[in-house]
Amino acid sequence: MGDLTKNFSFSEFSCRDGSDVPFEYIDNVRLLAENLQVLRDHIGLPIRVISGYRSPSYNRKIGGARKSQHMVAKAADIKVTGLTPDQVWNTVLQLIKEGKMLQGGVGRYVTFTHYDVRLRKARWSGKGIKDDRP
Repeated sequence: MGDLTKNFSFSEFSCRDGSDVPFEYIDNVRLLAENLQVLRDHIGLPIRVISGYRSPSYNRKIGGARKSQHMVAKAADIKVTGLTPDQVWNTVLQLIKEGKMLQGGVGRYVTFTHYDVRLRKARWSGKGIKDDRP
């Protein structure tokens, strides 16, 4: 599969164990990418997806949440060169408040920001969590 949006492709959301996003979750990852594209267009900087879809076995291996949105391709952990995770967090919250991005889960970590399209509000800080991609 190719591109999801102007700046995001399916391959960016594949699991680190080598598995692709399952067919039944294609609409989820498309919705996620469309929302991340809003952020990308707003900040004018590339967004690196450090963790997208996670197979259940990979999610267990890295200690992910038991009902992680990553396992249904609704979540991405992201980094933006030139912005801190706090700056990304605040920008996402502002875009949600303005109705430009979907309400969902937003997590603030030491080295990355989590965003998901679960369609209900969830906010957290996980200061000790490490990202799972180099």
